[in-house]
Amino acid sequence: MKSSRKFLAAFFAACFFAVAAFAADASPAGTWKWTAPGRGGNPGIERTLVLEMKDGKLTGTVKGASMGQFEIPDVAIGDAVVKDGTISFTTTNEFNGQKFVTKYSGKLAGDTITGETERPGRDGGTQKSEWVAKRAAAK
Repeated sequence: MKSSRKFLAAFFAACFFAVAAFAADASPAGTWKWTAPGRGGNPGIERTLVLEMKDGKLTGTVKGASMGQFEIPDVAIGDAVVKDGTISFTTTNEFNGQKFVTKYSGKLAGDTITGETERPGRDGGTQKSEWVAKRAAAK
């Protein structure tokens, strides 16, 4: 009888830790890094995204970066959605009095987000690029 109780206790403890580990892996919270492609064949720049989950809502910031003579400021994410392992959000940057919205979408798999970004192109169209971010630190 005692051994079956110990077995059940060990079984439930293992289940608890497995569920907790799965929940931690499923969360997009943390610091993410990727290299955004450069324009016109120029080298890409490393980007950093810090995501937080608060009360079931995704919030975060894409950290600023330097692009030669240009400085990109930190920008908060908006329109954030997390559903079934997929995340999406937008950022809005301003340059010379004009606002530019970039849409991010991606599939979360462990410590990787793989997806696509969509932003205004120079020709007035839309520019799409692949986005593969790696978790640098969990939150």
